Formats: sequence, structure tokens, C-alpha cells
Amino acid sequence: MEMILALAIGVLTGSGVWLLLRPRTYQVIVGLCLLSYAVNLFIFSMGRLNPGVAPIMPRDGLIDPTQYADPLPQALVLTAIVISFATTALFLVVLTAARGLTDTDHVDGEEPRE
Repeated sequence: MEMILALAIGVLTGSGVWLLLRPRTYQVIVGLCLLSYAVNLFIFSMGRLNPGVAPIMPRDGLIDPTQYADPLPQALVLTAIVISFATTALFLVVLTAARGLTDTDHVDGEEPRE
């Protein structure tokens, strides 16, 4: 499972960076989304992949920390999902307004010369 997760993070990161370097603004936004998904998966995987374990440790007695999940990465990823959704919506509104003003969706506002 760790290998599949690492490959998924790598593919999302590579695809996101490749799309960020494209000349069209919609491709840049999709690249930002893919990159944020990769970062979210990476942060989530840092909390260990322990299915079916409790996220909070009890206060009394000695405990084995490997039997509990870390709730901090889960909270960080949940917050990052909400923030990335809001910024993506803002980018799309700004992009739509810019496309209406310039009649192009090229990143620098000009079509490439041929």
C-alpha cells in the first residue's frame, strides 16, 4: 500500500508541475489542483497508514503510540481541502473575468506568434 501511495503522490506531483508550466490558464488551475491533492496525500501519509485505529490516546496508563493514529495530519488535510476549494473558486472567477477582458486564456494575455 505504501508503494501505491508513493506512486500516486509522485504521479500527481509530476502532472501538476507539468500542467503549471502550460501556457493556458485553465491548465495552470488544474495543475494547482493536482499539486494540492499531492500535498494533501503526502501530509495525510505522514500520520502513518493505520486503518481502524483510534485517533486519540487515553489519559491513563502506559500506551503504545503505534496503536493510535495521529489526528494532526487529518486536521491539516481537512483544512487544506477547504482552503484549496476556496482559492480554486477565486482563481476561476478571476480567470473568467480576465478572459472576458482580453478574449484569450493565454497566461501572459497574448497568443503565441507562429
